[in-house]
Amino acid sequence: MSDDTVTAPRPSAIIYGCAGTKLTETERALFAEVNPLGFILFARNCEDPDQLSALVADLRASVGRKDAPVLIDQEGGRVQRLGPPHWPAYPPQHQFAELAETHEGRAKSACEANARLIAHDLMTVGIDVDCLPLLDVPVAGAHDVIGDRAFGTNPEVVAMLGKAVIRGLMKGGVTPIIKHIPGHGRAGVDSHKELPVVSATMDELRTTDFAPFAALNDAPWAMTAHVIYSAIDLYAPATLSKAVINDVIRGEMGFNGLLISDDVSMHALSGEMGERAGKSLAAGCDVVLHCNGDMTEMQALSAATQAMDDPAWDRYVAGRKAVGKPDQIDAPALEYLVSSSLARLT
Repeated sequence: MSDDTVTAPRPSAIIYGCAGTKLTETERALFAEVNPLGFILFARNCEDPDQLSALVADLRASVGRKDAPVLIDQEGGRVQRLGPPHWPAYPPQHQFAELAETHEGRAKSACEANARLIAHDLMTVGIDVDCLPLLDVPVAGAHDVIGDRAFGTNPEVVAMLGKAVIRGLMKGGVTPIIKHIPGHGRAGVDSHKELPVVSATMDELRTTDFAPFAALNDAPWAMTAHVIYSAIDLYAPATLSKAVINDVIRGEMGFNGLLISDDVSMHALSGEMGERAGKSLAAGCDVVLHCNGDMTEMQALSAATQAMDDPAWDRYVAGRKAVGKPDQIDAPALEYLVSSSLARLT
């Protein structure tokens, strides 16, 4: 499959972070050599709009592709890499779930408008992929790493509002990533620090955790969970599990978009970086994500990843085509819609 928007040679199946607000010569040389699919940014990389626009352009120039995807986690609430004073403080996803309890239609409209505003912020500085919406369904007693980042505890509401986010982002030309497939809501520990093990039955998982992801299985991208589901695989977290990826994510859920790993530098995973990358790709991930900007780790990963294979490439191209160009935006009207809707919570 070919696509005019992405040029040869085919990129490597990896997405890298970088260390600071400007590329170092060492980073530039590594990116030119490895040709990663794209990049991910964090608060450490973002000072102001001018600096950020220049960094995004420089990242793309390092691989010679003007359309190389640039990702960010811009959720709202406690997870947003762009914030005041240069960017708005967006509400956490949970507020839209609260609104949906009494004003479902208003919640959907406000949620979509909020996502469209986020997309506008991102596209203004050249960022075209958002790691949003989060479709995890928290349960009582779970670690609060998800918490108010979620659209509540009702899987149907999570799917409804997640779909609104996808619409809003895609109208703004931004590719959404549903996460953390097949569900992080039951995790008892933070996978940034430890490996969660979920012992729920398949019936419980299907009814709650899996349901929003299955409902939105036509999303262009998804990000895996570093979580063991003992009912499926006793030993490997979803990111490294053929059973979870092939039987559940690709099979039962029917997700056929681009599947990227969560950050392989997180402490939920063990082993050398190259081993982690190799296992995630062998399990069925299309692309490996590495976030912390550590040069030694990135060099180790470069030896463990190769050019994207045909199925991964086709999924990537299909996702790019599905998103398209941004539509027109009336930002003040959308801002009023969001603020007036959430004002009903007070």
